[in-house]
Amino acid sequence: QMSLAESGGGLVQPGGSLTLSCAASGVMFTALPMAWYRQGPGNEREWVASITSVGTTNYVDSVKGRFIISRDNAQKIVYLQMNSLEPDDTAVYYCHPLAGGSYSNLWGQGTLVTVSS
Repeated sequence: QMSLAESGGGLVQPGGSLTLSCAASGVMFTALPMAWYRQGPGNEREWVASITSVGTTNYVDSVKGRFIISRDNAQKIVYLQMNSLEPDDTAVYYCHPLAGGSYSNLWGQGTLVTVSS
């Protein structure tokens, strides 16, 4: 059975850092491009960052220079290191494989990041 489990969220002050993790199981992880999305209060879910199977990364403009996406194929984990956090980064963060078919509806439960003083 395929599953994704996000963790690492919490409450952090502006300017602080957090690292999120997403553990995958039941998927062909090494071949999958993976992404992080987020959904803030009253907002639609938006793409934040993605990483290909060979490590090429892309970011939404609002997080460039602050967030780093990475992956550990042996452990089947994708990470999102978040630095210089801002209140607008407050959201539930989700990981998701960038693939169709049976992966298209595969989401985890998300992890809540709250940036507040």
